[in-house]
Amino acid sequence: MNPPASSLRPITLVTGASSGIGAALAQVFAAQGHELVLVARREQRLSTLADAVAARGHARPIILPADLERADAGDRIAAELASRGVEPNIVVNNAGFGLVGEAAELDLQEQLRMIDVNVRALTDLSLRWVDSLERHRGGILNVASIAGFMPGPRSAVYYATKAYVLSFSEALHRELEPRSIRVTALCPGPVPTEFQERAGVPQKPSGFLTLPAERVAQEGYRGFMDGHRVVAPGFGNRMVTVLSRLLPRRFVLAVMDRRQKARRTV
Repeated sequence: MNPPASSLRPITLVTGASSGIGAALAQVFAAQGHELVLVARREQRLSTLADAVAARGHARPIILPADLERADAGDRIAAELASRGVEPNIVVNNAGFGLVGEAAELDLQEQLRMIDVNVRALTDLSLRWVDSLERHRGGILNVASIAGFMPGPRSAVYYATKAYVLSFSEALHRELEPRSIRVTALCPGPVPTEFQERAGVPQKPSGFLTLPAERVAQEGYRGFMDGHRVVAPGFGNRMVTVLSRLLPRRFVLAVMDRRQKARRTV
């Protein structure tokens, strides 16, 4: 049985839209005719992005400044959407951050806040509007990472949160498919964004796995619209997802430990 019809206008909700992959995803969805609601902490960044979208001839996005670390963030976003007469037909969960360092040495409260954003808020926003997503035959695009395919010594909590996003999204893909709801996990490798600064790694990523945010967004959008369960942009990153499951776990742990140690010492 289909959910009852609604008078609310369908929109695409994008979290973490103030910069990086989130801003690139917002531009791609807008270019394809989706009306947007942009969510992030930094209101000025959201306003600048909304102006840029409108300058390209698209509908100006609604901006909702919100801190997804707050337990009531989902309720506040839902209330704002309802007050504006809109409901999601697509939810893009991009908001998230990482920290590099040994888990026992990093600030515990900051790591718990990472779980709040990367896991709790993503789960809330993925499940909150399922009836609306079904009504509009829409879906959920969750930004995970190739980190979700392997353990991450010296970034243990971050890697674990992305493993959750990957597993959760794959399971939802299966569960919601009979309701004509797409669910895709977008798993990029290194992307030059502000993410590195927040993680405590000031240098920009480089190497054959690195892709610009714009390409990640374009491949993520295409894969999502085509109904793919997982999208790993770039041949190198796709190989990493395969090898990480074939190689001995002890070997993968050792490689990741050395890589993260090098990131902290450069």
